[in-house]
Amino acid sequence: MAQLNGSKKIKTAVFISGTGSNLKSLIKFSKLKKSPISIDIILSNNSKSKGLIFCKIYKIKKKVFNFNKKLSTEKKILNELKKNKIKLICLAGFMKILSNQFIKNFNGKILNIHPSLLPKYKGLNTHERAIDNKEKYSGCTVHYVTAKLDSGKIIKQKIVKINKSDTPQLLKKKILAQEHKLYPEAILKIFSL
Repeated sequence: MAQLNGSKKIKTAVFISGTGSNLKSLIKFSKLKKSPISIDIILSNNSKSKGLIFCKIYKIKKKVFNFNKKLSTEKKILNELKKNKIKLICLAGFMKILSNQFIKNFNGKILNIHPSLLPKYKGLNTHERAIDNKEKYSGCTVHYVTAKLDSGKIIKQKIVKINKSDTPQLLKKKILAQEHKLYPEAILKIFSL
């Protein structure tokens, strides 16, 4: 995935459901000269997502979609992405699973960040599970999205030490701080290949 003719940045959509802290770090990264991406649209399945405030702050287009009718919603999203000439999707705390058909339409151009060292602890409650299993380390992973949950090819990981005193909330905070660094690093890695 080489970058298109030097100065043109890759039009990117970020999908969020929650607070948007990874979104914020991606927006800041996209403003850097060395960044290969521009964030052109933010999509959410949650109209109350706190992360949507960044659309206002940074003047980025936003769309909120109701996922009750998944397939028709996905068609609308694909149309929106085509209309905006989006070439890359970054999932950042997006709590919906995209269909195989949707993923195929965006072949290899969807990234996700996950709060564990995949392939360990796919899915939810990663911090609780890592602590319950007395793991010494956890971390975060940026990977390509495939039809199988949290199973796509790993792009980059960061390791975080688990201290005996860590609660799931504390561990979440430590890992989130690393996620904010990891996502931009993974994007740089892909586009410098």
